[in-house]
Amino acid sequence: MAFKEGLRVRKRIFWRLILLALGFFLLFYRFSIIRYLEGLIPLGVCPLATMAMMRDNFTSALRLWARPDVLTCTSWKAPIIWDGTFDPDVVQQEATQKNLTIGLTVFAVGRYLEKYLAHFLESAEQHFMTGHSVVYYVFTDRPDAVPTVALGPGRQLRVERVAREQRWQDVSMARMHTLQAALGGRLGREAHFVFCMDVDQYFAHAFGPETLADSVAQLHAWHYHWPRRLLPYERDARSAASMAPGEGDFYYHAAVFGGSVAALRELTTHCARGLRADRARGLEARWHDESHLNKFFWLRKPAKVLSPEFCWSADIGARAEIRRPRLLWAPKAYAQVRD
Repeated sequence: MAFKEGLRVRKRIFWRLILLALGFFLLFYRFSIIRYLEGLIPLGVCPLATMAMMRDNFTSALRLWARPDVLTCTSWKAPIIWDGTFDPDVVQQEATQKNLTIGLTVFAVGRYLEKYLAHFLESAEQHFMTGHSVVYYVFTDRPDAVPTVALGPGRQLRVERVAREQRWQDVSMARMHTLQAALGGRLGREAHFVFCMDVDQYFAHAFGPETLADSVAQLHAWHYHWPRRLLPYERDARSAASMAPGEGDFYYHAAVFGGSVAALRELTTHCARGLRADRARGLEARWHDESHLNKFFWLRKPAKVLSPEFCWSADIGARAEIRRPRLLWAPKAYAQVRD
């Protein structure tokens, strides 16, 4: 009896140690060694036949063959833009001839305004669509607190008041409705293309016309190596954002998306409608408006996909394929900015 009892005790200790080890693995998942191993998962290769056919309205012939280390096209023959796949001089020439105005929208509500907005705008003046006409749209609950930023020629800043929601999640979800209205108003009349971005990030290198297309999606920096079955899509079948197992191409980050005014009106209308439908059912998608954005891009494929270089998190650590991060996540200060 004593032997059997001792054996049971040892088994319990063994399984507790296994669970403890698993807990530590999950706890330290974001640390560099785990992220390094994740980075070894292959990204895939664009077929040579597809490479030969691909051109772009702003980059002319794409040099997809220049990045054999990464996936440079999608299954629906849209380019995935990485550093080295385009000639920046050709890009500037093509865009200058088109005489474009590009809109950049950002929401700075509550403490996000003081914490992030000035750095976002100042870095945008250095790196976002330099040499081109740009109109910034800042949506905030405190227009008088928007910082003064020196703007270059042909660049304007417009401030629009929005209500302050009780929860940060509600701010995130309300922006689709706000953007839908703005795109149907002055923003839609004065811009040819628009990018919508989160404020808690900043530009570090050139973010130019190579990113423009009718609809543009951003690969999520934390998920671009993951197999599809592990991507954090909304799985509640009751939600308008729900995606069934086997659905989805990539996981896109709602911190950056863009396109033509017409395409963005379609995107924001879809997401706003889905968010309203979920709220009427008492539901909230796992990742809020980002879940609905991913559903939209599954149904209507983006014309261009931006690599994680265009919205990178330094917390991930060094990755060989990330040569020149264009937009970097600012240090997250959730305890300060989220009430």
